[in-house]
Amino acid sequence: MGKDYVYFDLETQRSAGDVGGWDKKCDMGMSIGVTYSTKLGEYRIFGEDTVDDLIAQLRQADLVVGYNHINFDYQVLMGYTCLDLPSQLISLDLCKYLEERIQHRPKLDHIAEASLGCGKTAEGLQAIRWWREGKIMEIARYCCFDVKVTKLVHEYGVAHGRIKFIDNSGHEQVAPVDWPSSD
Repeated sequence: MGKDYVYFDLETQRSAGDVGGWDKKCDMGMSIGVTYSTKLGEYRIFGEDTVDDLIAQLRQADLVVGYNHINFDYQVLMGYTCLDLPSQLISLDLCKYLEERIQHRPKLDHIAEASLGCGKTAEGLQAIRWWREGKIMEIARYCCFDVKVTKLVHEYGVAHGRIKFIDNSGHEQVAPVDWPSSD
């Protein structure tokens, strides 16, 4: 059996504006976290009451794959732990990888549209509104879909050695990638 790659995303209870700025991500609070484990072959949904289980799964992974998760999601999770997650977890941040190589930070949605022919179903501020309205299942569905899109983008990059994305002027571009496979 291959390595355990854990695809990961989370949504927050509060926005940067609610907590006094982007430097206070640890105060945003997790509403829902979602993982997909290649070893288990399943999605898992975590609420704030099971955040320790989420962190434990990430710590056991051979590789955590996400999109801007090192600078955002890990920072939110560090509001719940004394661990320095960016230095203690083995991670492939697709956003960071692309930004370093192509000097551009494409949105996950723009990669999914160009590479896979599908886009995201909502955005983070909508998830915060759902949290305030008590629509937890809506957040879970959205977050699961984001994890699935991240997984599919990673798999596409592994299979093709490149991804496509739509740049800021609306043109489709290609970026070579050398991402590890979980096989």
